[in-house]
Amino acid sequence: MNLPDTLLGEGWYWAAWAVWLPLFARSLFRAPWAMLKESEQWNVWLGMIVLLTLMWSLKAGVKPGLSLHLLGATVFTLSFGPHLAFVGLSLVVLGVTLNGEAGYFSFAINALLMGVGVTISQAVHRLALSFLPRHFFIYVFINGFLGAFLAVFGVGVAATCLVAMAGAYEWDYLVSEYLPYLVLLGFSEAWLSGMLITLFVIYRPGWVLTFDDSIYLANK
Repeated sequence: MNLPDTLLGEGWYWAAWAVWLPLFARSLFRAPWAMLKESEQWNVWLGMIVLLTLMWSLKAGVKPGLSLHLLGATVFTLSFGPHLAFVGLSLVVLGVTLNGEAGYFSFAINALLMGVGVTISQAVHRLALSFLPRHFFIYVFINGFLGAFLAVFGVGVAATCLVAMAGAYEWDYLVSEYLPYLVLLGFSEAWLSGMLITLFVIYRPGWVLTFDDSIYLANK
């Protein structure tokens, strides 16, 4: 899902920059930076950025722009909220770009694709709060497992639609040779993210902004 500079038409890349810049500025302004004043939270946030940068270097793919790798968007979103997650994932994309794994001109479009994962993760969390009982296992399985699966699959579908509309690949090829692998990647992402969120809320609940003991554990 790391798009190079030459895969799409130039207009797609300029449009992505026009969309990403105000969204990134909005997240910078609205992010809860106060929570990072504690050295532990700051270290966790930076640690996630470094870890994901390394993880994204381990990818599979047979065609330019059709790589497959774990995202970490759901864990980032549940731990720090959507705005810090979007800023953090944009920095991960920057690190991957500087490492030569993606194009510089395509930075904005790659960062926006990660924003899709953040949006889906946040939407799943809000829907669970609104319509499901506030229970520990619901938080873990819906937010951690299901949210992660939907996030990585949603990012993959968005990337698929993008390269198809830009004429980079045929729909038939993408549907038969790329989309099926997103399901397998989604299960891997769900397992890893669910496991990490479970460990965090049990041993380090302070690392997870969206988890509150008084809501999910008290009197259960």
